[in-house]
Amino acid sequence: MADSLADAAPDVAAVAAAARSGSPLVPALRGLLSAFDAGLYHRFRAGVAAATLILERTEFVDALIGQLWTAALYGHPTAHEGTPSPPLPVSVATDAGVGTPGCALLAIGGYGRGELHPGSDIDVLVLIDPPRNTVPYERIECFIAQLWDLGLEIGHGVRTLEESLQASASDVCIATTLLESRTLAGDPSLLPQARAELDAQRQWPSRLYFEAKLAEQQQRHARFHDTAYNLEPNIKSSPGGLRDIQMIGWVAKRHFGSEDLHGLVGAGFLTEAEYQTLYAAQSYLWDVRFGLHMIAKRREDRLLFDHQLTLARLFDDQDDDRNLAVEQFMQRYFRTVMRISRLNELLLQHFAEEILHGDDDAEPQPINRRFQSRRGYLEVTDPRVFARYPFALLEAFLILEQHSELKGVRASTIRLIRQHRTSIDERFRRDLRCRSLFIEILRQPQGVTHALRRMHRYGVLGRYIPDFARITGRMQYDLFHAYTVDSHTLFVIGNLRRLTLPEHRDELPLAHAVMAQAPKPELLYLAGLFHDIAKGRGGDHSQLGARAAYEFCIQHGLGAYDARLVAWLVLHHLTLSTTAQRKDISDPAVITELARTVGNQAYLDALYLLTIADIRATNPALWNTWRSALLDELYVLTRRAIRRGTSNPIGKDELIRDTQRDARRILRQRGLLPKQIRTLWQHLPDDYFLRHNAEEIAWHTEGMLGAHIDDMPLVLVDRNTASGGMQVFLYAEDRPDLFAHCVSALDRLGLDIYEARIITTVCGYTLDSYLVLERQSKNATSTLHISELANTRRRDEIRAKVRAAACSEGLPPLPVTRQVPRQLRHFQTATEIVFNDDPLNGRTIVELTTADRPGLLARIGAAFSRCEIRVKNAKIATMGERAEDIFFITDTDGAPLRRPEQFRCVRDTLTELVDEEHGVT
Repeated sequence: MADSLADAAPDVAAVAAAARSGSPLVPALRGLLSAFDAGLYHRFRAGVAAATLILERTEFVDALIGQLWTAALYGHPTAHEGTPSPPLPVSVATDAGVGTPGCALLAIGGYGRGELHPGSDIDVLVLIDPPRNTVPYERIECFIAQLWDLGLEIGHGVRTLEESLQASASDVCIATTLLESRTLAGDPSLLPQARAELDAQRQWPSRLYFEAKLAEQQQRHARFHDTAYNLEPNIKSSPGGLRDIQMIGWVAKRHFGSEDLHGLVGAGFLTEAEYQTLYAAQSYLWDVRFGLHMIAKRREDRLLFDHQLTLARLFDDQDDDRNLAVEQFMQRYFRTVMRISRLNELLLQHFAEEILHGDDDAEPQPINRRFQSRRGYLEVTDPRVFARYPFALLEAFLILEQHSELKGVRASTIRLIRQHRTSIDERFRRDLRCRSLFIEILRQPQGVTHALRRMHRYGVLGRYIPDFARITGRMQYDLFHAYTVDSHTLFVIGNLRRLTLPEHRDELPLAHAVMAQAPKPELLYLAGLFHDIAKGRGGDHSQLGARAAYEFCIQHGLGAYDARLVAWLVLHHLTLSTTAQRKDISDPAVITELARTVGNQAYLDALYLLTIADIRATNPALWNTWRSALLDELYVLTRRAIRRGTSNPIGKDELIRDTQRDARRILRQRGLLPKQIRTLWQHLPDDYFLRHNAEEIAWHTEGMLGAHIDDMPLVLVDRNTASGGMQVFLYAEDRPDLFAHCVSALDRLGLDIYEARIITTVCGYTLDSYLVLERQSKNATSTLHISELANTRRRDEIRAKVRAAACSEGLPPLPVTRQVPRQLRHFQTATEIVFNDDPLNGRTIVELTTADRPGLLARIGAAFSRCEIRVKNAKIATMGERAEDIFFITDTDGAPLRRPEQFRCVRDTLTELVDEEHGVT
């Protein structure tokens, strides 16, 4: 410590010199602190570890606070910071504990542990024993005020010894504060006295303390969805973060009296290798946190997008052909927190056995020759089991599935699994017993997800499937993929398993019904396991993953048909979602093409289930009832096409006839006459009946037939129970800028448009239909949408604003500039515009990829209006920070674009308006 301090200027000696100088103390110390921190930053950038720097900062702040304490107690209590303080006697200036019986200044929290990062709160407690205290309260108040004047982030409290003990009795956090406090100044006997009283009063015995802290950790993890692999993890509080290490230290201190984690090695709870792993992980997180505080210039424990790129550069990561620097940095971070999570689980299981069951000498219950159950936990019958029978490394997880009464794995067995996982090599993978065990794990009727997650945590899954090890901790720097690839993969399998559980049947009724008919669910789990396994390797990850999946299946004894199905699912795992989001599924040609790609019902069923599980596991914010309804509709249409036969595709006339028949049946039940219906429908184009279902047509028809001249333009608004959103239907005289005016109005209403269908009648009227969701709740469940949207006043407001927009003249207004959400500001997505022909439908397709931002669709509508373009259909898709929208357009005469100047106008105007500087703030 002395050598490293010599490199820093100023040092602790300068603090004592400032106290004796007679100069105004607080300004002098503030200057010293600023200079000291600047020196720390310089040394950190030069490669000095944060583990060294935070200890030095703790010692330096100790000196600062000690001098302020001494000045407050022995100087003039009402002196202002600009008033010189009389020089203190050397004996007083260097010994802050002299002359203060019954009053002590304690460092608590991270400061108490000696872990002061640049932006850390500095928490102190003035502990008082009133019968012996000689310090006036006004001097304590002066001391606290000077701490704030110093510019430190102070958390402070003043409590008597009795108050502290009473508070700790009811609050485990306060009890923990006493355990990890240290005396900075004042009476050195008070803290030991408080701890002795805590033990004498039997407050928080080891068992209760462990249970309380374990519950505290579980609640904390739940706030982060029990995963450390979020886009913007919290380095302190997320699973695998610094709090998990502190949790181990707290329990060790309370139960074993261990002052540091290394004490657990001597107690037999950690091996030296495990301690070194934990220490290295903690040191790395300290480095990241130190850099984070330095960059943010304040306390910041969230690895926000704002800072990830800067930290990657700080840690010398470089972009390469396969991975961005930030992705490399975050993968290292995620792998570190995984190591911490594994050791946290191991140690807490060890503590539970020692603290909760240490006096329980229950006899083990045999399971087989290699395994037994002790107190409900799986353990080996002999420590040499895995050395003698390496296949038992997989057998353990199969036993956990087959014995639901088992609560988990004993800590000693977890450690043995971790120690012997290096036995999983090529010879192990070729062993027929191992291959059979792995497939059997996937075939079990229960516990598959838990088994795979446990295999991952213990380091077995990545050893058995080396490709899986490569994606462990791998993140993609975007807002679309919310989790690391390995975490996402296990979520996919969890979602597939969820579809088998009766208690979740009402979530996705169609998917549950399809899953119930799946003859071999293990094939779906294998497809889920391999669908993203080739990410980050360069090339098409679907193709590479398909080859790896096929080889794995053949090696594990699956038949050629099953292996081809799994490989095909991996190859096409994006096909269904891409079709639903980017193509016009009301077009029979689109459905026929998809049916030919899929080929048969079994493949369609499997792909449908995998697609749902994949989207739900990619980002919770992406899945909503609209996407669910869209996939269900696509599945039903494709199933119908497959059953009919792809060589005999259904024709438009037949589709129209079937849809009209079903709509007439609904309308007859509502009392409408066939002649009225026929008179209206003869003016409507075929496209209308192809692109709306019977329920929608019946709703529109009833509204149009019941409308009077004063109701025009007619606007109908109703909730869509299938999609969870709201349907807005407009019947009005057609004009080129109508779409632009309407989407602008919907944007100003705070509604997000997910789909738009624009159809023109032969009489010069337009039938526009928009599916919208409330912006603030667009990712919620359908129940929330209905409760917010099925409000009469809200529907009246939407109806009035859209009707006013349909009546307005002139160019539509650009949307009001709104602040771009913080996360979006950190991604640069270049605007790309691609034109394609749609000759079968006489339209031009515009594919627009650009950065998502508030009011984007209204700007797109304004661009089309300026170029006199009619929008016939729109598919709106937001993929994290990217908007990937598809528009089916024509010119004012209803013909596809042909002239170069038309394409040029659309391209230039779209680019101008969507990238307009004042549109992004």
